[in-house]
Amino acid sequence: MKRFLYLLLQCTWGLPQTLVGAVLFVIFFRSRHFRYREAIATRWPLAGGISLGLFLFVDSELICYHEYGHSLQSLILGPLYLPFVGLPSLIWAAIFKRTHPDRPYLSVYPENWAESLGQSKGRKMTPRV
Repeated sequence: MKRFLYLLLQCTWGLPQTLVGAVLFVIFFRSRHFRYREAIATRWPLAGGISLGLFLFVDSELICYHEYGHSLQSLILGPLYLPFVGLPSLIWAAIFKRTHPDRPYLSVYPENWAESLGQSKGRKMTPRV
């Protein structure tokens, strides 16, 4: 039941990000795919990870819990996820982090919130660097 509800919400309330994730899933179709909790995870050749609704794209399975935290943000925010989490997270990872390497990755709100959600109920793994 939990998986069904997760799928239903990601494909309705989280539809914008799930559609983008589906496009990336097709692009990386030949990559390794696996289930991480209720999400569909893809081990992609790019550095880092991204979460788009139902889909997680990771360079290492050690960051699945963090990206799953972003997928929970998608459930909470629905169509507001991309402008309020996705875009700030992308900007932080791509631009600001390079200009402020001394600042911890988890010091910005989309990242520390995802980390907190992903670590809930004992899912903590190796810290993300």
